[in-house]
Amino acid sequence: LKHTPTGGRPRPTASPTAAVLCAMAAPPKKFKVCVCGGAGGIGQPLSMLMAMDEHVGELSVYDLSVSVVPAEGVAADLSHLERDCSVKSYSLDVSKGMKPVDHLEECFKDCHLVLIPAGVPRKPGMDRADLLNVNIGIAKDLVEACAKFCPKAIIGLIVNPVNSVVPAMAELYTQLSLDSKRICGVTTLDCVRSNKFVHEVTGVPSADINIPVVGGHAGVTILPLFSQDPAGRKVPEAKVKALDKRVQDAGTEVVNAKGGKGSATLSMAYAGARFGKAVLAGLAGDRRTECAYVKSNVVEGLDFFTSKVTFGPSGVEEVHPLGELTEYEKERLAEATKVLKEEIAAGKKAFAGLMSKI
Repeated sequence: LKHTPTGGRPRPTASPTAAVLCAMAAPPKKFKVCVCGGAGGIGQPLSMLMAMDEHVGELSVYDLSVSVVPAEGVAADLSHLERDCSVKSYSLDVSKGMKPVDHLEECFKDCHLVLIPAGVPRKPGMDRADLLNVNIGIAKDLVEACAKFCPKAIIGLIVNPVNSVVPAMAELYTQLSLDSKRICGVTTLDCVRSNKFVHEVTGVPSADINIPVVGGHAGVTILPLFSQDPAGRKVPEAKVKALDKRVQDAGTEVVNAKGGKGSATLSMAYAGARFGKAVLAGLAGDRRTECAYVKSNVVEGLDFFTSKVTFGPSGVEEVHPLGELTEYEKERLAEATKVLKEEIAAGKKAFAGLMSKI
């Protein structure tokens, strides 16, 4: 106890506990985030969720000038949220040949995280090669701008086909002598769906379920490892195969339910925000682990793979091994590996073809 100068009532000095509490109450570290395609079906809710994150101090919302809802309108809307986050909009008229790398320095400069829910959806009569050739060009224009204006940012790609686009964009970073591990495919939705579906089967609260989903982010390359979670192990063996298949086909389930008039936009935005929050928490010093599709040597013969990834102050700090698998999971891994190898090669080939035209 310390007496007052006048000899009045003693007042307590600050105790160690109080000092700790003060430190805990320190304002969260703030970062700059950009959402490319921020006026789209995924981009709008994703932008909102990121604007609400305690670690986001500045949000850039970018989209094309031809978007149905102007990026300016999305930013104006989000700027009214009672959060300590400034929101700015950016748009380009690509019909005039405008490219992000030439016009979006302010948008990307000093970004710590760039989320890219961009590209065109697969249309009737379009095969995967057609989709890849279109979307790889869209991704390249944006990633090229990131390389120039925010080369240390983590880039979360939500551009289909992810299995091919991520290796292509990692190759771009390698050619520019940048860290290709900053290019991440956002596969979090596969984990989100697996957790929810296991909850429906077992009744275990969703918050207590954490199913790792490895492999890739399309069809048979999506491999939920139910055996590696206590709740997942409660799924009856007779139901595992069907549940595995449901996770693989969950996107089609949503498209069919929407009558072909939309896809999984809201759940993808939720999952993208979960990925973004993990990255930002890691950058702030609170290391977080999420599954993501990154450059990897986890599986022999594959240089890209989805597995658990720990994000920290330097970005991707650890790519975790697969762990123990059941016999069924080993069979599925072999199936996924075969397809994924082909899709990685397709991405690299498409990128080489794109660069040869420049």
